[in-house]
Amino acid sequence: MVDISVQGLVKAFEVDKNILDGLTFEVYAGERVGLLGKNGTGKTTLFRLLSDEIEKDEGEIVIGPGKRLGLISQIPSYPDHYTTEDVLKSAHDRLYRLQVELESLAEQMAGASDSGIMARYDQTLLKFETLGGYEMEMDRNRVCGGLDIPQTMREQLFSTLSGGEKTRVNLARLILEKTDILLLDEPTNHLDLKSTQWLEAYLEKFHGTVLVISHDRYFLDAVVTRSIEIVQGKTEFYSGNYSYYVTEKARRLEELEERWQKEQAEIKRLSYTAERMMGWGTGNKKMAKKAKAMQTRIARIEQTERPDREKQMKAKFGEKEFRGDELMAIKKLTHGFDGRTLFRDVNLEVLGGERIALIGDNGTGKSTLLKILMEELSPDTGAVKYGPAAKRAYLPQIIRFDNPNRSMMDTLIYEDGVTPQTARNRLGAFKFRGEDVFTPVSVLSGGEQSRLRLCMLMKGDINLLILDEPTNHLDIWSREWMEEALEDYEEALLFVSHDRYFINRFATRIWTLENGAITDFHGTYEEYRNRLEQTARFEQIEKNQKRKEKKPDRRRGPSPEKQVARLEKEIARIEDEKQELEERETILSSDYEALMEVAEQKAALDTKLAELYDQWEALAEDLE
Repeated sequence: MVDISVQGLVKAFEVDKNILDGLTFEVYAGERVGLLGKNGTGKTTLFRLLSDEIEKDEGEIVIGPGKRLGLISQIPSYPDHYTTEDVLKSAHDRLYRLQVELESLAEQMAGASDSGIMARYDQTLLKFETLGGYEMEMDRNRVCGGLDIPQTMREQLFSTLSGGEKTRVNLARLILEKTDILLLDEPTNHLDLKSTQWLEAYLEKFHGTVLVISHDRYFLDAVVTRSIEIVQGKTEFYSGNYSYYVTEKARRLEELEERWQKEQAEIKRLSYTAERMMGWGTGNKKMAKKAKAMQTRIARIEQTERPDREKQMKAKFGEKEFRGDELMAIKKLTHGFDGRTLFRDVNLEVLGGERIALIGDNGTGKSTLLKILMEELSPDTGAVKYGPAAKRAYLPQIIRFDNPNRSMMDTLIYEDGVTPQTARNRLGAFKFRGEDVFTPVSVLSGGEQSRLRLCMLMKGDINLLILDEPTNHLDIWSREWMEEALEDYEEALLFVSHDRYFINRFATRIWTLENGAITDFHGTYEEYRNRLEQTARFEQIEKNQKRKEKKPDRRRGPSPEKQVARLEKEIARIEDEKQELEERETILSSDYEALMEVAEQKAALDTKLAELYDQWEALAEDLE
């Protein structure tokens, strides 16, 4: 069944310049599709067209009948007095209406015995239960916990939230609404690692359709099963996730290049022969006729358009050789604000050539720590010391320039003190070419400003590069350009990032800031995740072992016989409850979201049953 059908879609914002030019594709029910393309190719425009936010110029868009579509980047307007909790509760408007109807019917039944009213009450109650009416509050708490929406934010006026917080709340609302088709436009932009992983786990269980735009390549690999790339207003299809797309795209380009080379060689051979025949054919009509036929044959060759291979960044950082000694030492560092300690007694050191990822939830103090390292902030206690040959460079999360009205070229000339030719060469290495170098800095996108600042960091012999969310405003292609530049940089790197693809590519050491302390792990991000999973398994095994070894206290409470009888009753009750859920699954066979909730409840009951059986076995053995 097709959930989204787009046929011949055309959209232009400028005369004779179609951003979407005959776009055609289909998305089937339950698919997870990644929408790829450079910034400006029309990905977000397509989402706005699908959600009826803007009008198309030509073509047809059909959404599956009865399917509800939700767009993350489209935040509805709410009354000024609405708190975040009110916005979240709006996802359950239908259930609240049913609840009011149930209360009204109950009052009517109390006043008179009417079989018709009772039948309506039973029907409404069944609908209320089936749609999850009794789980509304539990659902809100579960989703808010996963997306890091604390109680303080839930009590706050929605209008006072930041743009990122509003986006996060809107994502929670759409999840709670049990939307059939999710259009996710950069959903991880305002999520920390823990929330991103929660969203991935949710989407894995989500039985609806997902169309996602994201520059988070790790997220795309984890979530999507098919990719659609928008190229010059049209679609190219790839039957896999982002990693598959990269490999397949390279293979197709190689194939096109090879075909183009063969065609060019054949055209060159025929052209040479035709020219010789034409020369020989002077006064020889037969030879001239053959030459003309050969030229016609050349014209008929279906020429493949030469593939447009993006030029790679030719960028290198200046590096100051520094080996075998401390670059930086952090001693007993403590800092906080408003009575809250962000981190305390941090003791760490950085050696030459290390690549360290600083990770942690939003608000834990990662950016604050970087500012202290760069001496933009003073710590409450402790100190940061640098080696005598250490030379730092810092790319902050928010980029600022001395004079934003200057062009990019003038910015390098004035701020870095270089010649115009050197400025042009360095800008060219970072993909700023031609007339682009005269563009005022103030009109650059966030990603372009990050790229320009990174270009300026090349000026010195740097051996400690500190980056705060370096890929945050970059599209996938710009992220890859930056990564290629960093690959040539062999000195110490310390960075904050939520981009797991970036972390996995560069980090050889992980600092995790959590609960006011930094855990230091020497290894890659994959090794770090494997260690976390292994630790969790060992903790669970140890917990289970302790539970089995625990003996009942005979000095207090009921006798072992009575405890066994109580446990058997509790086990029977939970098994009955589990049976009811299995019957409910049959009723809800077409409601995927409700089925997912039932599955979670069954899993919780299975866990409880396992605990009860362990207790029962321990008591039974004791009685023997």
